[in-house]
Amino acid sequence: KGRVIQKEAMEAVMWDMIQADAFTQNFIKKDSTKKDSLENASLQKKIFQLHHITKEDFDVSYNFYSANPGQMKIMLDSITARAERDRSKLIMERYSKGVANK
Repeated sequence: KGRVIQKEAMEAVMWDMIQADAFTQNFIKKDSTKKDSLENASLQKKIFQLHHITKEDFDVSYNFYSANPGQMKIMLDSITARAERDRSKLIMERYSKGVANK
């Protein structure tokens, strides 16, 4: 049986899972030589190893936070803010490179 992962650690795991899903959707799914579900499962396994958790830990934790919507909302808000910061940073980097080249 898995354990509940602390909120900050679960947020990091969920961030990586979202990134893996996006990668699978945007790149792997377009590659006819690869099976997207297998590639995504492989990425998830690597994420679990990276964070020193098991799939059971993730499942137990996801169910726990899903049953506690206030805590889940805080995590998702933080993940959304992080994504927006990353997006803004990328836009600024592209913009500054474009301005510097003129």
